Amino acid sequence: MMRALVPARLRKAVRTWFDARYISVADHRQDLKDALWEVQTLRREVTGLQGEVERLRKAVAARPQQAPAADKARLDDTHRLAQETARALDGVLQNEVLVWQAIDDLRARQAAAAPGTGEERPCA
Repeated sequence: MMRALVPARLRKAVRTWFDARYISVADHRQDLKDALWEVQTLRREVTGLQGEVERLRKAVAARPQQAPAADKARLDDTHRLAQETARALDGVLQNEVLVWQAIDDLRARQAAAAPGTGEERPCA
C-alpha cells in the first residue's frame, strides 16, 4: 500500500463520501444483534411448531380406524347436497332468464302499442 500526501479538503470529501455510502460499525453491530434476535425468535417458533406437529401426529395415530366409513358417509351426503343445490340453482337461473325475456317482451309490446309518442313508458 502506498501512501501519498493528500490535501485535507480532498481527504475530508472522500471520507464523507465513504461514510455516506457505507454503514457505520455501530449500525452494523446493531443490525447483527437484531438479526440474531430474529433468528432466536424464529428458532423458538419452529420449536413450538414442531411440538404441535408431534402432538397432531400422536392424535392421528391414536384415532380409531372406523373414521373412514363415517367420512365416506359424510362425503356422500355432502356430494348429494351439492348436486341438489346445483340443480336448484340451475332452475333459479332458468327462471330468471324467463322473467327477463317476459320483461323484454312487455317492453316491446308497450313500445309497439304507443308508436306515436316516440318514448317508452316504464313498466309498472
